[in-house]
Amino acid sequence: MTALSRLDRWLMVGLLLLAPLRTMAAESPAPDTPPPTATADPAPPATADPTPIEVSLNLNRETHPIHPFIYGQFIEHLGRCIYGGIWAELLEDRKFFYPPGSPDSPWRKFGTEIGWSLLHDPERIYTGNASVKISMTTRAPDELHGIQQAALGLQADRDYQGHVILAGRGTVKVRLQWGSRPSQSDTATFRLNQQNFGRYPFHFRPGTTTTNGILTLGLESSGAIWIGAASLMPADHVDGLRTDTLKLLRELDSPIYRWPGGNFVSGYDWRDGIGPKDRRPPRKNPAWQGIEPNDFGVDEFIAFCRRLGTEPLVVVNTGLGSPELAAALVQYCNGGPQTIWGRRRAAHGQPQPYGVKWWGVGNEMYGDWQLGHVDLDRYQVRHREFVRAMRAVDPDIRIIAVGATGPWSEGMLTHCAQEMDLLSEHFYCGEQADLEAHVAAIPNAIRDKANAHRRYLSTLPSLKDRSIPIALDEWNYWYGPHLYGELGVRYTLRDALGIARGIHEMVRQSDVIQMANYAQTVNVIGAIKTTAHAAAFDATGLPLKLYRRHFGAQGLELDGDTAPLDVSAALTADRRRLTLAIVNPTLRSYILKLNLANGRTNPQATHHLITGPDPLAFNAPGHDPAIQIHETVLPDFNPAAIAVAPLSVNLYAVPFER
Repeated sequence: MTALSRLDRWLMVGLLLLAPLRTMAAESPAPDTPPPTATADPAPPATADPTPIEVSLNLNRETHPIHPFIYGQFIEHLGRCIYGGIWAELLEDRKFFYPPGSPDSPWRKFGTEIGWSLLHDPERIYTGNASVKISMTTRAPDELHGIQQAALGLQADRDYQGHVILAGRGTVKVRLQWGSRPSQSDTATFRLNQQNFGRYPFHFRPGTTTTNGILTLGLESSGAIWIGAASLMPADHVDGLRTDTLKLLRELDSPIYRWPGGNFVSGYDWRDGIGPKDRRPPRKNPAWQGIEPNDFGVDEFIAFCRRLGTEPLVVVNTGLGSPELAAALVQYCNGGPQTIWGRRRAAHGQPQPYGVKWWGVGNEMYGDWQLGHVDLDRYQVRHREFVRAMRAVDPDIRIIAVGATGPWSEGMLTHCAQEMDLLSEHFYCGEQADLEAHVAAIPNAIRDKANAHRRYLSTLPSLKDRSIPIALDEWNYWYGPHLYGELGVRYTLRDALGIARGIHEMVRQSDVIQMANYAQTVNVIGAIKTTAHAAAFDATGLPLKLYRRHFGAQGLELDGDTAPLDVSAALTADRRRLTLAIVNPTLRSYILKLNLANGRTNPQATHHLITGPDPLAFNAPGHDPAIQIHETVLPDFNPAAIAVAPLSVNLYAVPFER
């Protein structure tokens, strides 16, 4: 980030005002396509409004503390959120759920048709339902017969490590190709003569960057082998995590992560995701497309949270699951090594309890799309049974119940208030043709949720002596083509403006909103997007990162109609700085006049600016970003004349004296 003078800042604003705004092509470019620089039909240029907008701020009129959990995130086993986004594994269906060569399998049969056979063998199982058997009756020097997976993203001069689980007899070769020439490949050879499965590691270093690398596993001699599993990862992975994604996750600095779902959780058996990774059975994803390899389970999620310094929020399966299974998961996470499931956790290398505090009990059980959906009356009974079983294991856990504004939330609060600490709410907004309406959709939805819950708090007898805050544990825009895998939509500057306004609204509603989990973190309607070779913040990730790092912790009350601008203010936790945030969702520039009472600002301030050349500007991994956070040190900040550029998110951090 660069430090610019005030003159430079005014020049930048002037350029934005004069630059023609471009429109996007009707068909969105692919994820690797860089943001376009121009189109044939530019939108009207931005204009300036010389009339100042006035707002009054009294530094002594504090509202409510802003809970850091409003900057929470949500990751689900869906599309390329975890596998292909967070997790570093390159191979799909690495445990052979589908028979290689079948239409659903990413593995194809490789080799001549004579003298050998390929079988998806259910009689010799390493994990799941079958292993791959390759048999050959005659020796075929320098010719492999087996299986092959293509479309692997490889980078030149980067080390890759992997392994294959093998049993049987014969000469096995593992070959990685990064081009069509013989010199653009490398091979590892293993001579097998054992009936028990063993792990055979290999290491490669491609010489060319490609998105069409090919891994071949084959038999070169007469004999028969069984392949139980295979793996290929960049050698610089961190506990199985992609290093480029991990870097951005650290910058995002979310204080809490919700996992594993989402719709996925209602058909998920957490026991499939513990123990040695190669032994964990592959399953058909119960809610979404693709195969769940169970490589990222509860132990990996806790390790993920610890590496990021964040709180885990684990959701239990109240769809097809049972209270006993949920209680066992609580014990696996929080029980001592002398307990049944605590002993199993210790056997997996984690003798100390994880101490998971936050637990979601079910997901969207009000919807008929949810596995195990029942009506409200039956679900209230189910919820109480689950919570009773879970609290019997650990009475100190905090419970987030399933809510949905209207009869479902009312019913849960009426009959289950003693069995919850927060109530979940979800919403997603579609696309609006009008720019300001599109940006306003997010804060309007948040305000509606908050107002509904205030009515519940004031009218329901069950809440007379008990306050149940909202956990807005899924919220976002959701529209557009899937460019980054399943539900992998691209976001633009107008979406970033809406997310920033959403944070403002949560700050204003912080008396009833204690937690929010942006859905989802990576690729799937994500704040971060990845390709095979790169990761980058999408437009919506930038305000989440900015406000988490720089906005204050104590809300302040503002007076005055600031429309069309959205203005929010807070004090930092030490009460030494004022943070003032301004969103301008229009094509006009404005001057904001801040009338400050009970304090005087220091003229030296820091200005963080998110903007871009037009409402539909976007970022693409591997290319220079069209939308960034610009940081400017201002030596002469004047609260009476704050310039607000069009299409911008502005966050000022201002020291002050009382």
